[in-house]
Amino acid sequence: MATDYYAVLGVRRDASTDEIKKAYRRLARELHPDVNPDPQTQERFKEITQAYDVLSDTEKRQMYDMGADPFARGGVGGAGGFGAGFPFSDFMDAFFGTGAGTRGPRSRARRGRNATIRVDLDLAECSFGTTRDLVVDTAVVCPTCSGEGTAPGTHPETCDVCGGRGEISQVTRSFLGQVMTSRPCPACGGFGTVIRRPCPECDADGRVRTRRTMKVRIPAGVEDGTHIQLAGEGEVGSGGGPAGDLFLEIVQRPHPIFERHGDDLHCTMTVPMTAAALGATLSVETLDGAREVDLRPGTQSGQVIPLYGLGSRHLNDSGRGDLLIHVTVETPIKLDEEQETVLRQLAKLRGEETPPGRFAPGQQGFFSRLRDAFNGR
Repeated sequence: MATDYYAVLGVRRDASTDEIKKAYRRLARELHPDVNPDPQTQERFKEITQAYDVLSDTEKRQMYDMGADPFARGGVGGAGGFGAGFPFSDFMDAFFGTGAGTRGPRSRARRGRNATIRVDLDLAECSFGTTRDLVVDTAVVCPTCSGEGTAPGTHPETCDVCGGRGEISQVTRSFLGQVMTSRPCPACGGFGTVIRRPCPECDADGRVRTRRTMKVRIPAGVEDGTHIQLAGEGEVGSGGGPAGDLFLEIVQRPHPIFERHGDDLHCTMTVPMTAAALGATLSVETLDGAREVDLRPGTQSGQVIPLYGLGSRHLNDSGRGDLLIHVTVETPIKLDEEQETVLRQLAKLRGEETPPGRFAPGQQGFFSRLRDAFNGR
């Protein structure tokens, strides 16, 4: 091998595992980046760590002594020459804390929370769109301190404890010796600054609650359960941070005539028996006003009459759904003597004085369903 790992650690080739470990600990205390940040020293630290990784592992040491590549099975890691399985980051966390890189002071500004408002609309408003004035109770930037959180004429001051770094360093003892660790400054909470005189309006929060009215355009084609996102219209964050988003949840009120399925509208129209038999022209209510519908002679109960393009508008698209009219033929219940005579004459003319029954396959009566239930079918 090109690198003499024994020479790197300063031990004999017949050194025991304990001797190798002691040599590595001694060198690690001197060369750790927290103690000596010099770039050449950091490269030296990586070199002794790689040497320890090989010589402390029995199998890798045997391969190295025979002149083979000790990382051949696991492959070599990225920059720095560490093996793929070597937990260098775990070693750093376990023995030296997270002080290898400074975190710096935290910002007081935080993004605001999102908010959701329910908007009740009728069917026409959902179908064609509308504009609403909404009253929103939310948090806005404090007008007194402009989000800074300090009293008028004052500003956040640099923390005396951490010097504005937002963290403090502490030297502790471990089996490696003295190790330096860092943690958030308890005096300023990691912000690096302290507010000596809080704003009397917001008490250093940088925001106040208020009620505002905003005009919102509801697009055509929304339906019950649709959510509309208004970016940046939610609550302002603490410390004057950016606002969250406002979501409008659409609630469609029931309509007395129409039921909506997607962008199609459905309604039921009841017609007398005579109109169904003879045909008629009827006036039908739609979202666009009254429309005339031709009822063909011989219309049966259950037939559907489509009125194309009279449904709801498509959301974010052109065109509209359809209006589907479901016909129900009404049979008269009470007849006077004259009406009964006329109907009997009609039945005689049509040969329907004793009409034959018609049965459709697959239709079960009540007693058949009851029998199947008892038989466990």
